Amino acid sequence: MDYAAIVVLEILYMIAFLALISAGLAIVFGMMRVINLAHGEFVMVGGYATIAAAKAGINVYFAMLVISPIVVGVIGLVVERLIVRFLYGRMIDIMLATWGLGLLLTGIITLIFGNTPVSVPTPIPGYRVGHYQMGGYNLFVIAVAAVLIGSMWFALRYTRVGLVARGAMQGREVVSALGYNPSTIYMLTFTVGAALSGLAGGVMAPLTGLLPSIGGAYIAKAFITVITGGAAVIAGTLTTAAVFGTVDQIVSFASTPVLGEIAMLALALVLLRLMPQGVTGKFFRNST
Repeated sequence: MDYAAIVVLEILYMIAFLALISAGLAIVFGMMRVINLAHGEFVMVGGYATIAAAKAGINVYFAMLVISPIVVGVIGLVVERLIVRFLYGRMIDIMLATWGLGLLLTGIITLIFGNTPVSVPTPIPGYRVGHYQMGGYNLFVIAVAAVLIGSMWFALRYTRVGLVARGAMQGREVVSALGYNPSTIYMLTFTVGAALSGLAGGVMAPLTGLLPSIGGAYIAKAFITVITGGAAVIAGTLTTAAVFGTVDQIVSFASTPVLGEIAMLALALVLLRLMPQGVTGKFFRNST
């Protein structure tokens, strides 16, 4: 029974992890059809912002929940104004530009922090489930992901901002018909997506030692979660995060974490082959 509880908690944690690191990319892709290949580096910068702020004496929760999203959000705003806004409608060009941006951010972080792992202590102690030791901070990650997804769903469903966002998903003409400048809406969307990436990086920072190259691991998992999920921001991200998180952890417990990640990637390839428009294109066409 204790072992089953551990497996369930680890599955929930992996689902929360995938949803958290994918939320920013899902918003940008769902509303703008932009694939930001610098997303992993945005997450990485959020983690470094948390570590730098915590080492400067700032409360670690304030650092991860406030400072990291603001820092990365500002970077996203600058990037959108200087680069991305000139490339809308040119998917390959945006992918190449953001890929190059990711390399630039990796280089800058390497110059500032070096190429050795840095970390911040986990602020929540572990706890025991029967004979097993669990990381207490994992429960915090689950809670943050639940609040984030719930807030996004409420905003998209019941607010004026959500109405405009759903209009943006249909195209620039709908945004204009609602009385808004599409360029401004896209600017704000990219900024919010970047800020959510920073939040994810900040929240995950206490769990792993950070390296400037860690962005590649983040973008790989976020990319397959978002693309396999399809255009619907909430339904797609949550569905694929649940499926991939469950498969990853079950295979990991049965064998090794490496095989768990391989199983997750293989499942993504199968789902994309069966459902080229993503899970939401097949089952949740009217979902947000």
